[in-house]
Amino acid sequence: MMRHLRPLGWVLLAGLLLSTRCNRDVQDIPYVPVDFTLNVNLPAYMNLSVPTGYVLVAGGSRGIVVYRYTTDTFVAFDRHSTYDIAAGCQVQVSDDGIFLVDPDTCSTSQWYIFDGTVAEGPATLSLHRYYTSWNPPILRVYN
Repeated sequence: MMRHLRPLGWVLLAGLLLSTRCNRDVQDIPYVPVDFTLNVNLPAYMNLSVPTGYVLVAGGSRGIVVYRYTTDTFVAFDRHSTYDIAAGCQVQVSDDGIFLVDPDTCSTSQWYIFDGTVAEGPATLSLHRYYTSWNPPILRVYN
């Protein structure tokens, strides 16, 4: 029966097998609906009033870090470590504020706070990013 597959059939079959094999080790953090707003003028969010400021808020799978990248750009990441998702480790902001780091008991992986990509360690997946919408002074974070 395989001898009678047309070239398009072979391409589709090969694509299916490759996509199944490549995604075998990809894990996703648990989906949690996220949709909230922050008023950056409130004292609780004062750190977001300038670029490079961040706040930790409740929500998502293991909490969310909101970071002000530029005057008009914010990013928000779930604090659920992507190294061993089942372990449920929660990343912390490094002392210098440049990285999000896994606790020593997890993997010691590091992700850049401004884009969530892996900077160091055994982790290979970026942190889960939420959408943001900026309408001064209100920041919306959602998925």
